[in-house]
Amino acid sequence: MRNRLAKIMATVGPASAAPANLELLSDVGVDVFRLNFSHGEHEGHGKVVDAIREIETRRKRPIAIVADMQGPKIRVATFSGDGMEMRYGETVTIKIGDDEGGDGIIYMPHPELLEALTPDCVLKFDDGKLSVRVTSVGKDIKATVEVPGMIKNRKGVNVIGAVLPVSAMTEKDREDMIFALSKEVDYIALSFVQTVEDVTNAKEIIKGRAGLIVKIEKPSAVDDIEDIIREADGVMVARGDLGVELPLEQVPVVQRRIIQIARQMGRPVIVATHMLESMIDSPTPTRAEASDVATAMYQGADAVMLSAETAVGRHPATAVAIMDRIICAAEADPNYWDGFKTKNINRRDTAEDAISASIHTIAETLNAKAVFGYTSSGSTVKRISRTRPSCRIIGLTPNKNIASRMALSWGVTPVIMQDPVNFDDMLGSINDIAKNELGFAIGDTVLVSAGIPFGQPGTTNTLKIGIVE
Repeated sequence: MRNRLAKIMATVGPASAAPANLELLSDVGVDVFRLNFSHGEHEGHGKVVDAIREIETRRKRPIAIVADMQGPKIRVATFSGDGMEMRYGETVTIKIGDDEGGDGIIYMPHPELLEALTPDCVLKFDDGKLSVRVTSVGKDIKATVEVPGMIKNRKGVNVIGAVLPVSAMTEKDREDMIFALSKEVDYIALSFVQTVEDVTNAKEIIKGRAGLIVKIEKPSAVDDIEDIIREADGVMVARGDLGVELPLEQVPVVQRRIIQIARQMGRPVIVATHMLESMIDSPTPTRAEASDVATAMYQGADAVMLSAETAVGRHPATAVAIMDRIICAAEADPNYWDGFKTKNINRRDTAEDAISASIHTIAETLNAKAVFGYTSSGSTVKRISRTRPSCRIIGLTPNKNIASRMALSWGVTPVIMQDPVNFDDMLGSINDIAKNELGFAIGDTVLVSAGIPFGQPGTTNTLKIGIVE
């Protein structure tokens, strides 16, 4: 059982895809593995899923797998000579097509730009390293260079000041999603979400076979954030593209707001991108990076994510171990709990919400060692997790897939158990698990929450205070 409560997500890549490396990362602290479908082939991703499931079975520790879709990435075409120098103040012409650009002309194979762009919109290239401001839109697009430099082949483009009329799912995403679902991944992460409709379209394909994580990386999604998160099963603050499309100073503000809304709605929230970026090459992070991880903890994030650090970095296991140390240090701070009082979760409008809020208070009053939540869908445990009780949350379920999904939620240790015959049977099983599998001592106070009758999602209606016997 992990010593910490928040979760670590690691991106799989060439530095970590071998089964032995995946097992090492799991041992040093990874709870959730992310497969980036922007890179690699189905065969390779399938082998990684199989290796993770084998580790999961052998170690008897549920692990969540997230399949991250590429999304509709806007890119420039190519240039004669592999690139074009853009000088400050000069006018460039953007033409629709996939021809070779050069001499002040940029080709982009995205006709939707003509429909969406208006004067004063900004196009940022190569993760914001270069930018132009649109001056006119007709048959072609004219723009003035504001941040100069060399623009190279197939670099990404971020559109500022307009909502592109494109779905968050491309045909490639649909194919990748169907494959990922066939491998029984636990979550699908949807990139470049702009509207609630993007979420509902993805859910029609998923059909409940996995949870849906929305990646917030567009300002238009921030404008509609509550409705988008309400429709999703989890949310990721994807600070890479978000930091390009928003003014830099707004990113920490938006991050904090998204975490608060996700917690209120009981959705696991992940903070991602540039967390320990310097560890791609360096064996230690910067002090600012350590502070960044800790800040996400104090704000209430369920999980923090490593990207290139574990995908292509030189020290993937060390990055995970250091992130584990930073999280543990934050959680050991007595002030860590100040932001998790139940008054900060103001959506308690059902019996299930009331019981979950009571667990927070009772656990603190009785110094409970754990709360055991029996669930068939995961909803009971997610409700308990969002209140951040000052003890461990043991998520009990007969469903292996639900157990793996729960590995993403703050404080939750998933345990697979047989469906109990009745409440007394469940209490006996919990006592055995607490004493023999989880190492609790005789006499420890534990709380038990469940829905009666069993097997009906969303019916949490029972709370019992017990002693390990």
